[in-house]
Amino acid sequence: MLDVNPDTVCFLISKLREFHAKEEVVIPDTPGSPSEDWAMQVLADHADDYTYGEVVATVADLDPVQQVNLVALMWLGRGDFGLDEWDEAIREAKGVWTPRTAQYLLSTPLASDYIEEGLIQFGHGCND
Repeated sequence: MLDVNPDTVCFLISKLREFHAKEEVVIPDTPGSPSEDWAMQVLADHADDYTYGEVVATVADLDPVQQVNLVALMWLGRGDFGLDEWDEAIREAKGVWTPRTAQYLLSTPLASDYIEEGLIQFGHGCND
């Protein structure tokens, strides 16, 4: 069962797309080395970006269970889990949850597409 409001998810999908579409936002597919905190460095450069701030604030307003659902939706849409493995995806996401969920989503290329695909698997769409 999905424990996050689909309208909120659609808003975040829109804002994630907006953020990733900006020309100056370049997030490498893989870090140069495992020791680099490359995602945080990239995002730190955009901390004063309005869209970045909207995503961070919206995710921060969600309780941890809802944040876990967002991450699990992304993994579902990315193909890491099937819909029949939703409970497992939730357990896995809960096990790795941190207060930096927004930064994790922002630093994941195609996060908006993955989350939308996960939402569609639950029968919800953003163009309804």
